[in-house]
Amino acid sequence: MAIASQYSSKQVEDKWYDYWMKNNYFHSEVDEREPYTIVIPPPNVTGVLHMGHMLNNTIQDVLVRKARLQGYNACWVPGTDHASIATEAKVVAKLRDEGINKADLSREDFLQHAWDWTHKHGGIILQQLKKLGASCDWERTKFTMDDDMSASVIRVFVDLYKKGLIYRGYRMVNWDPQAKTTLSDEEVNYEERNGKLYFLNYQIEGSDEKVTIATTRPETILGDTAVCINPNDERFEHLKGKKVIVPICNRSIPIIEDEYVDMEFGTGCLKVTPAHDENDKMLGEKHNLEVIDIFNDDATLNAAGLHYEGKDRFVVRAEIVEELELSGHVAKVEDYTNKVGTSERTGAVIEPKLSDQWFLKMKDMAEPALKAVLEKDVNLVPEKFLNTYRHWMENVRDWNISRQLWWGHQIPAYYYGEGKNDFVVAENLEEAVKLAAEASGNSAITAEDLTQDKDVLDTWFSSWLWPMSVFNGILEPENKEIQYYYPTNDLVTAPEILFFWVARMIMAGYEYRGERPFKNVYLTGIVRDKQRRKMSKSLGNSPDPIELIGQYGADGVRVGMLLSSPAGNDLMFDEDLCKQGSGFVNKIWNAFRLVKGWEVSEAAEQPETAQKAIAWYRAKFQLSLREIEDHFSKYRISDALMTTYKLVWDDYCSWFLEMVKPGYGEPMDVKTYNEVIAILEDNLKILHPFVPFVSEEIWQNITGRSSEEALIISKWPEKVTFEESLIREFSFASEVISGVRKIRKDKNISFKNEIALSVMNNENVSEAFDSVIAKMGNISELNYVDNSVEGALTFRVKSNEYYIPADGAIDMEAEKQKLEEELKYTEGFLESVEKKLSNERFVNNAPEKVVAIEKAKKADAEAKIEALKASLKNLG
Repeated sequence: MAIASQYSSKQVEDKWYDYWMKNNYFHSEVDEREPYTIVIPPPNVTGVLHMGHMLNNTIQDVLVRKARLQGYNACWVPGTDHASIATEAKVVAKLRDEGINKADLSREDFLQHAWDWTHKHGGIILQQLKKLGASCDWERTKFTMDDDMSASVIRVFVDLYKKGLIYRGYRMVNWDPQAKTTLSDEEVNYEERNGKLYFLNYQIEGSDEKVTIATTRPETILGDTAVCINPNDERFEHLKGKKVIVPICNRSIPIIEDEYVDMEFGTGCLKVTPAHDENDKMLGEKHNLEVIDIFNDDATLNAAGLHYEGKDRFVVRAEIVEELELSGHVAKVEDYTNKVGTSERTGAVIEPKLSDQWFLKMKDMAEPALKAVLEKDVNLVPEKFLNTYRHWMENVRDWNISRQLWWGHQIPAYYYGEGKNDFVVAENLEEAVKLAAEASGNSAITAEDLTQDKDVLDTWFSSWLWPMSVFNGILEPENKEIQYYYPTNDLVTAPEILFFWVARMIMAGYEYRGERPFKNVYLTGIVRDKQRRKMSKSLGNSPDPIELIGQYGADGVRVGMLLSSPAGNDLMFDEDLCKQGSGFVNKIWNAFRLVKGWEVSEAAEQPETAQKAIAWYRAKFQLSLREIEDHFSKYRISDALMTTYKLVWDDYCSWFLEMVKPGYGEPMDVKTYNEVIAILEDNLKILHPFVPFVSEEIWQNITGRSSEEALIISKWPEKVTFEESLIREFSFASEVISGVRKIRKDKNISFKNEIALSVMNNENVSEAFDSVIAKMGNISELNYVDNSVEGALTFRVKSNEYYIPADGAIDMEAEKQKLEEELKYTEGFLESVEKKLSNERFVNNAPEKVVAIEKAKKADAEAKIEALKASLKNLG
């Protein structure tokens, strides 16, 4: 088979991915082997591949491919998340472009549009993952809105409700006015923003006196129902029991007293708006205050906003300040920096809002999930995230699980009466009718009498079941697949969803199976650019992963992503890393071409150099194999790649192949060639998880392979005993070879010319690699001597002295002159350093580090002078 002179990723990658798919290598079925299971963090169905996905899925694929080679029954379950908020926003925007208003559609019609969108766009990201080489079990692809997945979600909701863990409550929630839905506390990001602190005067009812309050949100004064003072604040003793007039709306509200008020903040007087602040709500309940909601769902003002009705809250803020200034109600305005809550999904500023919502009690469920991590039943990698996890779990709040959307799992609560508590919870309508008849005492109730709750469940309420539901472990908890594949082995995900998703999956695992959902959680870093900015479309600093693959090949991009990606630490991405990865792939390919280009002879004898080279490389390979496996066991994937990279680039390509390479025009003996091929195949096995395409291409080109012999399902190299002394001896020999080559280069001695080499063996080094030194340095004879050799060029390896006859090889007088000039310069340099060190003022006053540097310079100069004098002496 002809070997292409240049490696073409475009021709290779589709070919082998199709081959792997055709032969069903990615698919797993229950069998007698030990399973290795990973479930993919399901990307949003609306999404396309970004750099974070690239990193995350490359790591997963590396782990899965290695497990497959190690003989495990590897199962990597792919899938997508229905992403309620993101998908509904996309569909609404599409409808708007078509002149259709969501409000004019029935729920059923809207959902049809949502499904059409999902079918059109939903598979894009999974197809892109195939370009990366992801060896997912595509036959197991799941979607969180699949029928069985939805049924699992509904069953869990009903079960938790029956257990008293889910309840409906009227609470202050985080409202996203752009998505028009509530969010959980964990979906709110707090950003420091520069704003204003407005000091507003409220008139005391029946008096000319005024009281001043400070607020960052002057538009909310229209919802004020009290002003609160601290009962211990002597400044306001005379205001107790009085009322104030709210500006603009001229509403009379009471002055209440509560120690909650911080006397040091602002003016010591607090405006109370129970409908729009969590703490104000608590004060309102405590003091039985009126609740006035001034906002519509889109954060425009409602009728309570008077003449501002219909205007956006931020427009009103500017206009109401202007009106208050004109009416003399503004005492002063100061610059103020505070934290503003924004939606994790849309970026909109959150509005606190009172609303009837569904909640899941979390405190009791959090306890086994916290214990599992603290006791290392579930390992977080790296461990630095353990304290963050502990803090979240120890301070967990009830989870707001309802969303005011249509796309998602509709809450299985059915209302049968006028009261807010006239509802039943059931898995289906038929069951709901029976329960409603019992609850109401009306046996004549029919399905037409019931109305299902309009809200859907938070998307995370389906994905927290993911490791179980993908194996149908909720609906059929004893089925053979959940029994075999669960708990899964590794989870690879981002730290920012450690609580959103990871913690909740652990809770669900203990709640529904009494055990952990996975053993290890590998937390990747954030992919940033060279300026440490997070990569994003808005900044325009994120390359298109598919374009990167087109330019550098999937293998090149995988290597580039992993080279600087330690667990939990951010990756400073530079496209040059992909270029380096592509260069590594080409190096592997060219090394293979070199091997395949050798002529092989049955008659040729195996030279000693080849025997030594093979013995050394096998030992070096075994040492590296242990390092690689140790790195993998500690999830140091970047380090595992670097060990592999150095072994193949430095030891295999730069040393081993040169050591075994036959002389020009000569054939290689068959014994050496077969060993070289066996070593190459071992290299390909440890390379395969990182660079699957080029490794399979080479593997298949070495010799004809059947489908049962593909690299992807071959056997990971076994650890065997090896002679560590060979590694030490060759390490020394390689320094000798480098010394010879340096002198040849520096003195312009042709590598084609043989030279003699003498050694004063002060280190008592083994002669095992002398034949290799002779070959690699083109040495005619290698002699051991007891005394220095006159008229020779010298170099040193540790305390061993090496001599190369200079006579006839170089211009002796020119070399002497060069050495004398260098000696003179170095002696002058030493003199200047000694002068500085003899200055007591410098030594006593300069930083310790600076003095240490000067002392090091002195020692280096003295050593160099000694070596130069020795070289001059040898030249005679």
